[in-house]
Amino acid sequence: MYKVVIVDDEPIIVEGISRMIPWKEYHCRIAGVANDGMEGAKVIRKYRPHMIITDISMPDLDGLGMIAGLKSEFPDMEISILTGYGKFEYAQKAINLGVTRFLLKPSNMDELIEAITTMIHNLQWKNLFPEDELQESDQEDRSDSEASNFIVNSALKYMEQNYAHKITLSEVAEKTYVSQWHLSKLLNRTMEQNFSEILNNIRIKEAQKLLCDPQLRIGDIAEMVGFVDLAHFSRVFKKNMGISANEYRNKISSKDIEALTH
Repeated sequence: MYKVVIVDDEPIIVEGISRMIPWKEYHCRIAGVANDGMEGAKVIRKYRPHMIITDISMPDLDGLGMIAGLKSEFPDMEISILTGYGKFEYAQKAINLGVTRFLLKPSNMDELIEAITTMIHNLQWKNLFPEDELQESDQEDRSDSEASNFIVNSALKYMEQNYAHKITLSEVAEKTYVSQWHLSKLLNRTMEQNFSEILNNIRIKEAQKLLCDPQLRIGDIAEMVGFVDLAHFSRVFKKNMGISANEYRNKISSKDIEALTH
């Protein structure tokens, strides 16, 4: 039996899809449902369904981020979107990330059945030819790569926007809809650095800009870029730059200042 999860912030839609479709005829069963994106991510991670039918325009949800996270972490999972948000560019990005069907509300039963049968066909194909080298496999690889790149870029953007605060791998993983383990793997594979190294690099880059202002004390700069104490900042700065923050400040020229601040 194929496991199915339905995610939508309209309970009537969740109930309708759950009850109106003869799931047993398609060798499927409803493993879980959710009414918001965060709850949906937890249900999906708990039950590891074969198929998902989900809305992407829900409160406090980055729809593309959720799709990218799921396809990156669970590449064999089939996803169909049922939404009232019909912007073409958005649908195109979702399909590039590996979505099987993009359905607009209100959707009729025939469209839903077609999406379900297509997802089942894809799952059967993967089971029959798990190491197939045909175009379908190549397309899946491209979708997985695009989804993974989306996750890494989203993680980096979040870190660049929040470096001044205490942020953790767990927090960034939650914001990018993947597990800590998966995000750590993606960052190491793509950036060839771990989470702490990437975050420290971002903070030191910002510290370089702040060191251009002679009115700022180095201790204040350390705090401004997110370090909990001056000693830790000093160690990381010297490790990254090869010289101390004070030596860097004394060495920097007016030309360097202009390049760093623009």
